[in-house]
Amino acid sequence: MISHSRRHCVVELQALPCRIGQIRRIVSAQLRHWQLDPLIDRAALGVTELLSNVHLHAQPDKTCTVEIELRLGRLTVSVIDSDPRLPVLRATPQGASLETSGRGLALVEALSEAWGARHRADGRGKVVWFSLAAAPTPAAPQVPVRIKAKPVREPVRSALVAVDPGALATGLSVPASVGARPG
Repeated sequence: MISHSRRHCVVELQALPCRIGQIRRIVSAQLRHWQLDPLIDRAALGVTELLSNVHLHAQPDKTCTVEIELRLGRLTVSVIDSDPRLPVLRATPQGASLETSGRGLALVEALSEAWGARHRADGRGKVVWFSLAAAPTPAAPQVPVRIKAKPVREPVRSALVAVDPGALATGLSVPASVGARPG
């Protein structure tokens, strides 16, 4: 089941490897919709790590809920499962950077501003979450371009016009004869 409102999205799933890619795409699409493109990579990586932990460790089943919420300039991604055991951040010993497992929470810690885990209020499992500071991606400004052409006495076969984006933003006009090559 997928439900979403303007600033909240919830997806229920089985945390199986074949579903993790789908959830990454859902999270990415939702963040694009909210114009939070700069957060997509970190949010997708974080949710992948949390879902992988559910797949590897959660008991008795792999049913979980992914919740993303944008509130007060902060994006929070939560994974809720029915296993009451809280995860433990493993200390990374010197030279252990080549390990391929056991680094999920360390990655979540590294990519987020904050993260944590808590028991659910109803006592039926836990919530593991991380948050990212969110600033909407500004839409590209729609600036009309006006170029005032001055009459040219000599015939011109081609013209190169260099337009400075700063000049457009300030409303300055750029003459069409800039960079003109005589025929």
